[in-house]
Amino acid sequence: MEKNRKIIGLCGSLRKGSYNAMLLKAAGRLIPEGIGFEIVSYDDIPVYNADNDLPESEERPASVTRFRAALANADAFIIASPEYNYSIPGGLKNAIDWASRGKDSPLMHKPVAIMGATQGMWGTVRMQTAFLPVFTFLNMNPVLQPEVLIAQAQNKFDADGNLTDEKTISIIQKKIDNLISACRV
Repeated sequence: MEKNRKIIGLCGSLRKGSYNAMLLKAAGRLIPEGIGFEIVSYDDIPVYNADNDLPESEERPASVTRFRAALANADAFIIASPEYNYSIPGGLKNAIDWASRGKDSPLMHKPVAIMGATQGMWGTVRMQTAFLPVFTFLNMNPVLQPEVLIAQAQNKFDADGNLTDEKTISIIQKKIDNLISACRV
């Protein structure tokens, strides 16, 4: 990846103290120097309504326009998310719905790495699988390997929110390396 490249992080949880927010911050610290990293929030985006999604008449809500503009600056994405009801959390899916619409979608054709942390035993495998049709529709380039499925997250982060499990850190580093390689294609 050339200098001045940028990776945008999206967190599937808006909860304070979220393991996935901690995971996204840990991933950001593993991105090589010279590559920008920014976590973009979507907590002020309204529920998707096609009546308000008319870019030619500038009907999109201001929060959506800001969100899409931030995503447009990305060369690649990292999504760290929990699994809700065996799938993608509604808030994250809603934000992606807003960003996916129109020929000017800032998500189209870009590499994406997905990872997740949970206190349970499955490590967000169903949520990650649920994203595959979304990535296909957007013609994104998902970095599938290695899978980052962090089970029992409460045992892998310290009280300050730092990821302490060296094996997990190593897997995340490989995922980021593969994401950066996907940007060079």
